[in-house]
Amino acid sequence: MSNGELLLNGVKLMVLGMGVVFAFLVLMVFCMDIVAKLIKPFAGFFEPPAKTAPTPTRSASGKNDADLAAVAATAVELFRNRK
Repeated sequence: MSNGELLLNGVKLMVLGMGVVFAFLVLMVFCMDIVAKLIKPFAGFFEPPAKTAPTPTRSASGKNDADLAAVAATAVELFRNRK
């Protein structure tokens, strides 16, 4: 086989493979649409519970969050500067 024939066969195989992948993806989209329509009546069972506002909590030691942030920043700075 010449290089031209090999190249042509490669292009044919590539187009065939891309066609198969495209057909599979189209089939998958249709299947997902069908499943979505079948599951739609049961959507109420899968909805997450209503979110409530988080209640503010104090840390175990009773310190302010700003104090804890300052301590953490200092610890990171000391860690980065040590040799």
